[in-house]
Amino acid sequence: MDLRDVLSRNETLMEVLGRAADLALPGWYLAAGCVCQTVWNVLTGRRPTNGIKDYDLIYFDDTDLSWEAEDAVIRSAGEVFGDVPVEVRNEARVHLWYEEKFGIPCRPYTSSEDAIDSFPSIACCLGVRLDGGGEWQVYAPYGVADAFNLVLRPNRALAPREVYEAKAVRWQREWPELRVAPWA
Repeated sequence: MDLRDVLSRNETLMEVLGRAADLALPGWYLAAGCVCQTVWNVLTGRRPTNGIKDYDLIYFDDTDLSWEAEDAVIRSAGEVFGDVPVEVRNEARVHLWYEEKFGIPCRPYTSSEDAIDSFPSIACCLGVRLDGGGEWQVYAPYGVADAFNLVLRPNRALAPREVYEAKAVRWQREWPELRVAPWA
């Protein structure tokens, strides 16, 4: 079973991928929780959409770092996705708000891939998209073994310990099969 086969079982994820491709956002990926959680659901025999609260659509546009520019993309995406819970974020702007939210500074990212590299758990450092021809593009800087082995391991690249541990607690409640590696 490969990643594309597993993800294809989540009809909502596939719908979001198709619609996101039409938006043609620069450097976009469907990333993080919705990707690894679909894997966990399929591997544990749950509905593919079980426990997924939203679909993270990230992109990278450093030509305009204003909130107004990002908000315009968010509003446009809201029209495209309708009632599907899609959270849209411009990764070029993360450094502008990260420290206020999480208490530590974040250097400016250089790409969506750079942002994915720093997600809190190795298993969630995943991004997928469909290119203009419908071909899969997968970015998995640390591979997909942790996701497929139901292992949560901290990625200390950026996220504070509290962020990783809070996600681990929440996710293990939903997927008790997960083996959680401690921060230390």
